[in-house]
Amino acid sequence: MDKLTTVDSSASYAPVNKESDGTTEPGFPTIRISPELGVPDYLEQTYWWAYLHPKGVRFFERQWLVNLILWGNYSRLRDAALTEAKERASGRTLQVACVYGDFTPLLGQCLGRDGRLDVVDVAPVQLKNLSCKIQGSRNIFLNHQDSTQLEFEDGTFDQVVLFFLLHEQPTAARVKSISEALRVTRPGGKIIFVDYHRPKGTSPFRYLMVPILKSLEPFAMDVWNHEITEWVPDGVELQSVDKVTYFGGLYQKVVMIR
Repeated sequence: MDKLTTVDSSASYAPVNKESDGTTEPGFPTIRISPELGVPDYLEQTYWWAYLHPKGVRFFERQWLVNLILWGNYSRLRDAALTEAKERASGRTLQVACVYGDFTPLLGQCLGRDGRLDVVDVAPVQLKNLSCKIQGSRNIFLNHQDSTQLEFEDGTFDQVVLFFLLHEQPTAARVKSISEALRVTRPGGKIIFVDYHRPKGTSPFRYLMVPILKSLEPFAMDVWNHEITEWVPDGVELQSVDKVTYFGGLYQKVVMIR
């Protein structure tokens, strides 16, 4: 058994923080893995090398590398999302999918003692990796769940954050993830998206990124060719939608209010 985490193969799953189970090494959160929840085919087939293989996880878990992949914009995009999240710091926040770098530890810090952060991911190796980065955090809870079928009740969260997730999912999974994010957000709550966006015509990245994305991120061009609002389910009314683009339009932050 990995000394950093406890893997519980019981069928019933409930998020547990590190103080509630003495079987884990002090300072590390407990992770309970649901044996019925498998890794989606698209993730296994397309991104095994980046998110599932232990060597890939160790390779990409480097702050400088994450920043390089985003052309030096990681800190700017991270801080843009954190600034949005701080406005509702005392409530409950959900982060959908783990991310490399220091995004989650800083998100937990900006929420403070009165805020709670739940993080979901369908890949146990990603949750284990994150547990190493948040040791000592008292307000971050790890959940083994699929973004397309969250186990939380309707309106559970004050805000939900999806940081560079949408471009990694095929259309069907992306639509379900957005639908689920909206479902678990309370009326008046906030959903924060940060992801790729089609650059301006004058930006060299409009042309440079196409072969890169098509070869490494085969679903990303959908995010270029569509507005995120196009994937909001019919019948869901939003109070407001605000979009800001960065780096010549290559990246976007979209904030929806339920």
